[in-house]
Amino acid sequence: MEETNLSVVTEFIFHGLCNSKELQTFLVLPFSLLYLMTVMGNFLVVLLIMTDPHLHSPMYFLLANLSFIDFCLSSVTTPKLITDFLKDNKTISFGGCMSQILCVHFFGGGEMVLLVTMAYDRYVAICKPLHYSSIMDRKKCIWLLLITLIIGFVHAMSQLAMMLDLPFCGPRLVDSFFCDIPLVIKLACMDTHTLGTLINADSGFLATTCFILLLISYTYILFKVRFHSKDGASKALSTCTSHITVVVLFFGPCIFIYLWPLSISWVDKFLAVFYTVITPLLNPTIYTLRNKEIRNAIKRLVNQHMHSRDKF
Repeated sequence: MEETNLSVVTEFIFHGLCNSKELQTFLVLPFSLLYLMTVMGNFLVVLLIMTDPHLHSPMYFLLANLSFIDFCLSSVTTPKLITDFLKDNKTISFGGCMSQILCVHFFGGGEMVLLVTMAYDRYVAICKPLHYSSIMDRKKCIWLLLITLIIGFVHAMSQLAMMLDLPFCGPRLVDSFFCDIPLVIKLACMDTHTLGTLINADSGFLATTCFILLLISYTYILFKVRFHSKDGASKALSTCTSHITVVVLFFGPCIFIYLWPLSISWVDKFLAVFYTVITPLLNPTIYTLRNKEIRNAIKRLVNQHMHSRDKF
């Protein structure tokens, strides 16, 4: 039997965000605070929507699921990033690396489709208000959520399937803080140019398609309402601004990473931090600050808590 000198890689080593040990130690606190705020912010949104009867509507049902996905997406990478700031040897097992790839693309892909679903909800609410309750009933909302999760899962599995058959037998250093596919496939012991193009095309197609659908949806909503009344246009713009802001913040870095032909290490890391750490924090903040009903729900929750304390 022919023997080989190649050894199978059982773990990868992360380069991290920077080389400076002092800077990494300094970053522990701010990133820990960002993650804590992300968890608390998204948990607050889910709690408010679940407990406040005024928020039991399709829009807030979808928003609660967006917050849950944001929490999951951030939790896949951020805790590992924080603990690695304190380590000299930032390693992850092969299985852990593949799990990160699966989860990042599952939650990331799911969020893209969920944002399209939320745009559809706003279209029905603004353009067909008289039929809104019949079109966006509870059963329809659950089906839309299931379709969102299925598309996210199929996308993640298609990405993972192309990775599992790759031979990893030499280099182990990933120039990032998590297992990002374009960086991991460079470590395979074979020519991966064609495969890399295929993987990027897969993710780029999903991101670009969802972004175009969102762009068309919100343009159509604002264009149609504009010809009915100025007040209607103003209300529609106010309702959709939060959604549009979240869409731009989430899709901007994703599309740039997968469609930009040049790879610059510090730019890629900044964008990766933005959509895995910053965006999951900004989403609940944007909806909380701009949404009057959410702010009123927070006031009711605080008043209820204060009233309960007064009884004791």
